[in-house]
Amino acid sequence: MPMPPVDTRALAQSGAAALRRGDARTARESFERLIAAGPADASCYLALAYACRHLDDSAATLAAVDKALALEPRNLRALVLKADHLAESGDERGASSFYQFAVKVAPPPNEMPADLIDELSRARAMCERYTGQFEALLRDRLARRGGIEGRHAARFRHSLDILLGRKTIYHQQPRIFFFPELPQIQFYERDDFPWLDKVEAATGDIRAELTEILKEASSFRPYVQHVPGRPRRDLAGLDDNPDWGAFYMWKDGEIVAENAARCPRTMKVMAEVPLARVTSRSPSVLFSLLRPGARIPPHSGLTNTRLICHLPLIVPPDCGFRVGNDVRTPVEGKAWVFDDTMEHEAWNRSDRTRVILLFEIWRPELTEEERGLVTAMFEAIDAYSGQKPAWSI
Repeated sequence: MPMPPVDTRALAQSGAAALRRGDARTARESFERLIAAGPADASCYLALAYACRHLDDSAATLAAVDKALALEPRNLRALVLKADHLAESGDERGASSFYQFAVKVAPPPNEMPADLIDELSRARAMCERYTGQFEALLRDRLARRGGIEGRHAARFRHSLDILLGRKTIYHQQPRIFFFPELPQIQFYERDDFPWLDKVEAATGDIRAELTEILKEASSFRPYVQHVPGRPRRDLAGLDDNPDWGAFYMWKDGEIVAENAARCPRTMKVMAEVPLARVTSRSPSVLFSLLRPGARIPPHSGLTNTRLICHLPLIVPPDCGFRVGNDVRTPVEGKAWVFDDTMEHEAWNRSDRTRVILLFEIWRPELTEEERGLVTAMFEAIDAYSGQKPAWSI
């Protein structure tokens, strides 16, 4: 006598109802019959896993959740349930991998139901817990070896932060020209540029010249200016916006005579700096102004054959600067050197104007021959085009 057909829809409904009222045994029976009736989807195996979990049947829970993940490897509920199972069984490393993957593949909160948002929040908390435990173990072992403090271990500390997920990997992303095999450094060590001592020592004189210029608001022009005949990029509304202003003493490899004449002491100091000199392109030496409330959005520079130097001159509170993972607060009279082809941004959250002296230098890793070749290449490019380049940030 043939068996009557299984009403799979009724079984699914009865199983779900049993789970909701806490009757795990009936729920398990319903979902096992449903699976035996034919191909089941991931939600069916996941429901069976929840039922088995409530019955403290660890082996059956694991088997069911693995079936669900085989069908849907990115099923968030299954990932978290598998992580929970591994955590309870003492496999913290395995649990961490599943919690992390769930957090990584999760959609935005507005695309998830409230209970799943709570589950993901718990997964994040578990990730932080495991990361903290792992970090404590690593640091303890490294401390026994002699520690990782001091300049000698700066690169290793950076690598450890990346390993622990506390920092992101940033690469040079020049928008015009990439010179290969140069180190990926966000901020350079200040001590590697001893000539900056003289620049910093002249902070008072440079600021005095800046103060006179600031008395004439028209002296500054928008740093980002639309070039006729070029696409309008409108960098976060900064095209032709005076909130980010510039007063050039050198611009695109040429002295701006009128402005330079107003800043003789600044020009004298710059004469002793290893400025990057490329015909019609570099250096640029300028006072860079950021008005109250203004923000320069994340972006990258033009070519990695140069580095950018900042000498903060007027720095109100709540100003900041980020290159890659490294966020710093500018300090008046304290210069720094960074690679602007790494993603960077700046902000002024104060009610006063922030101003720095900005100038370009050659990357110290380039030989004199390489610098000459770079210069010759850009001169050839400009000769071919027959016009000066339209440089921008």
